[in-house]
Amino acid sequence: MISQEGALVLFSGGQDSTTCLAWALDRYAHVETIGFDYGQRHAVELAVRPTVLQKIRTLSVDWDQRLGNDHMIDLSLIAQISDTALTSNMEIAMQENGLPNTFVPGRNLLFLTTAATVAYRRGLNVLVGGMCETDFSGYPDCRDDTIKALQVALNLGMATRLKLETPLMWLDKAQTWQLAQAAGGKKLVDLIRSETHTCYLGERGTLHDWGYGCDTCPACALRARGYQQFATGKTD
Repeated sequence: MISQEGALVLFSGGQDSTTCLAWALDRYAHVETIGFDYGQRHAVELAVRPTVLQKIRTLSVDWDQRLGNDHMIDLSLIAQISDTALTSNMEIAMQENGLPNTFVPGRNLLFLTTAATVAYRRGLNVLVGGMCETDFSGYPDCRDDTIKALQVALNLGMATRLKLETPLMWLDKAQTWQLAQAAGGKKLVDLIRSETHTCYLGERGTLHDWGYGCDTCPACALRARGYQQFATGKTD
């Protein structure tokens, strides 16, 4: 059953957010998208967003009717106040605190707070994000406890009843590919493979079975391993 609530999907142009967008389009009568330019090293993800949005409309008449406005927000201050491998040209490595230096402190907190502000203005009461703590790089702002705590804080601070939905939270990457197939069939899987972007280094020179990428960074490793498990049926 389609909910009459309006949803705002955090849409980067990558695999996870595209899968979340399809998930939302199957569930909500009106869906809008929001993206963030935060000075990311892989800014190519911003370039592919319009194509992915346009092509996802072609997969379903219902999706085309439900998909509304896209919002692009300048959050370049993140790059100004952080020093990470996602916002500057440095080698990807582990830090002393046990987190990879691709972790951008506060990124998802700022994303969701900004999205909540836009949702408030647009009359939307559901935020959908691709945060996941099953197959992930250990980022603390991707954890379920963080999202639940932020939902409470946002609703207290804005006097709203906003819901934060994270459909990928307990899925590994193979199951994320399965979710995409269940939502949009082979056409959506192919669209994700050929049009979305996840690689931290912004590499789009080679189209692998699982999509474009350098095949070495953590994001590519997760995506490639998940696709291999999905393609061979060896999922958990």
